[in-house]
This record gives sequence, C-alpha cells and structure tokens, in this order.
Amino acid sequence: MKKYLPFLVIILALVYFLVGSPDSLTDSARTDTADLPALEALELPAADLPAEIIQHAGYVVSYNPTLRIPNWVAYELTAEETNGEAERTDEFLPDPLVKGDPVLTSDYTRSGYDRGHMAPAADMRWSDQAMQESFYMTNMCPQNHNLNKGDWNDLEIKVRSWARYFGHVYVCCGPIVEPGYATIGTYRKIAVPQAFFKVILAEKNGHYEAIGFIMPNEAGHRQLSAYAFSIDEVESRTGLDFFPALPDDCENTLEASYALAPWRLK
Repeated sequence: MKKYLPFLVIILALVYFLVGSPDSLTDSARTDTADLPALEALELPAADLPAEIIQHAGYVVSYNPTLRIPNWVAYELTAEETNGEAERTDEFLPDPLVKGDPVLTSDYTRSGYDRGHMAPAADMRWSDQAMQESFYMTNMCPQNHNLNKGDWNDLEIKVRSWARYFGHVYVCCGPIVEPGYATIGTYRKIAVPQAFFKVILAEKNGHYEAIGFIMPNEAGHRQLSAYAFSIDEVESRTGLDFFPALPDDCENTLEASYALAPWRLK
C-alpha cells in the first residue's frame, strides 16, 4: 500500500472490521511467501469495536468515540520514507475528520500524561502533510512520560531501522484498554490505557517475518526483547485480528510463534 489506499481496499478493510473476530498474539515468526498473491493493506487489522475509520496521508486510524483514543493506527513504512526531510511541527490539532466533538490538546493539560503518538512523527518525515497529520489528536493516547521518551521511543527507532533493513514494514499499534481504566479530561473523558501494543510484518528473501510487543503504560527501562510476544498473544490481549488479508495458513503460521534473530534483538 502506498499512502493513498484504493477505494476498494478501504471497503474491504471496513468489511473485515465489521465481521472480524478477535484471535491471539505473536512475537515474530517466519513463513514462505513464494506462493502468496500480491496483497494490499496488510497492516489493517479486523475487530468488532466502536470505531470511525479515518484515512490520512500517512496512516489509517480506527478512532474509538467512546474512549476518545484510537483502537489502532496502521501504516506502511518504506526504507525511502525513513530518509524524509519534513520538519516536525509539534502542533497538536483536533482531527477535522472526526464526527461530533473532537479531542483537543487542552484535554491533556495538567493530566500528568504525554500526548503519546501512535504513528510517530519521525515516520512521517517523507511528507509535510503526513507530518502535520501525525499530530492529530486521533493519533494520540495518554502515555506515561518515561515510556513515551524511553522504551516506546526506542521501539519506534528500531522500527525505522527494520524498514531500512527489510525495505519496508507494515505496522499496527495502539492502546490496550481493560476494565477499570482511568480517564483524563474535565469535559471530554479520555481513557488512559493500561498498556500499548505494536505489531510489525516484514518480508525479505522470500519469507514473511512478524513480531509483536506489549509495553505497560508505566515508567521503566528494559531491553526491547523483554516486551516481545507472538502475534497470537497480542491478539489475545487486544481482541484484534492482525494481518487478516494474509491467507489463513500463512497467517496462522506467522502468528503462532516468533524469533528474535530476524529482528536483530537479543
């Protein structure tokens, strides 16, 4: 997929979204791709969740109007795009495509949480428009400052290195919100996730590789490998079905297990 998805792909994604059912999680796995058809929009998951599906230049977001944060944010990142030169704007804006009452940056004021990017601004340097839209509040979640500037940022940097190594990667990330969650905001109640997930799909030398990560929304510093999970495990925690556009046998193999070596993790 390039940054503007064909209309048919969006329709298919919506169908998946409406009828898909949750599965489980995985860290990283391998499967042969020689017999696979050419596929589009591999990063779009399926789920039965309240959502407004919004397409921007650099990412697609499933915005949850009840929680006022994304269910997920998905995009493809290519090696070429990691070398973009668009300047970071740091201008957090309400998403003009949200129906009803959009979240404002002021809703996070004195909350104790960062406006944590799901699709990172540094992945959107290939386009001024993509950079600006990465600061839409639909792409934000209340995130612990130490996590935002620490391990989550380390994972974002690693994803860019994987895009350069593999040539391109498919990324889906977002919050994990479980019963008993807290909220911020006086007027617009915004859910505070207990954790965050990120899953990555890549292809190189005739094989797909997939890996998942779950990070608690709290301070701490660990090796990235400590956060690694199989895609099946991430699906179990999130209720999302990742990579549903893959053939079932390929998807099942990829999601059942993972290995650190293809991702150069210890």
